[in-house]
Amino acid sequence: MISNMNKNEPVMVTGATGYVAGALIKKLLENGITVHAAVREPENESKVSHLKNLEQSTSGKIIFFESDLLKDGSYLQAMNGCAIVFHTASPFNFNIKDNKKGLIDPALKGTQNVLSSVDKTPSVKRVVLTSSCAAIYGDNKDIANYPDQIMTEEQWNVSSTSNHNAYSYSKTIAEKEAWSISKKQNRWKLVVINPCLVLGESISKYPTSGSFDLFKQLADGSMKSGAAPLELGAVDVNDVAEAQIKAAYFENAEGRHIIYNRSVKLIEIANIIKNKFGDKWALPKREAPKWLIWLIGPFVDKSLTRKMIKNNFGHPWRADNSKSKKFLSINYKPIEKSIEGMFQQMIDNGIAKKK
Repeated sequence: MISNMNKNEPVMVTGATGYVAGALIKKLLENGITVHAAVREPENESKVSHLKNLEQSTSGKIIFFESDLLKDGSYLQAMNGCAIVFHTASPFNFNIKDNKKGLIDPALKGTQNVLSSVDKTPSVKRVVLTSSCAAIYGDNKDIANYPDQIMTEEQWNVSSTSNHNAYSYSKTIAEKEAWSISKKQNRWKLVVINPCLVLGESISKYPTSGSFDLFKQLADGSMKSGAAPLELGAVDVNDVAEAQIKAAYFENAEGRHIIYNRSVKLIEIANIIKNKFGDKWALPKREAPKWLIWLIGPFVDKSLTRKMIKNNFGHPWRADNSKSKKFLSINYKPIEKSIEGMFQQMIDNGIAKKK
């Protein structure tokens, strides 16, 4: 993939059992890299077996280390001797009950913990932080106030709080903290990628990403009366992995990089699935009117606050991905293929149930 990759230098990946990390590790192993995989339960075969299987079919090597975002110093052993640290660990799911405990602390304290260990590990030359477009905007409505009504790497999310868009808030404060820590030293370089909603097949048969939860909701009848009029930026998981690797090995890579293919509406995702697989699932056939969701949504789903509905539904999602194309040479995979491959995997693994 990259001619100047030093295959003799190991790298460390935090959150190695995660959805995005799986695609990254696969590409690293295919390039003959030794990966130090930092995970909470290295002995849990149900969580690491898919990564062990990758090693059997590639020229790379994977070594597992027990680590915890909230346990100080727990990454030091895994990081020892590594030239690059890929920090991908950060919760993303829709079932968090305590925002501080489930989202904010792991994101912020985890970043502080990992980068504190980087400061203590002389071999580390570069850190690639997987942040999010959520650190650039909070609600779709925010984008209308940006120059030319499009988000770029220059903007920061200023509308999210611990109680409103807590996931976005967690990503924002974690990335800001990473830049603050980075600027206090000059030994290692920080490069950040900011993906939008990540789609595509997972390395694991049973992924825990919120992206799969969204697809399950589309197919299980939760939106049968109508899809929410929500538009999202989307990108394939393998494009994200490619961006991570190029951010690590392209010498001139620097700053933030929006990783984004194009925007899609929920009803468009449903139609892509329907056109490929037929009408065997309880997919929405139309978009529900915003006024109706505003009226009844909070009673049906507590996460659908009227503020969230007002500031996101019916507002376009626009971003500029030119920096990723120019400086990371990313050629984006058609998002239709990502959606089809992802849903096919859900069918194969019994996650998507027919109506």
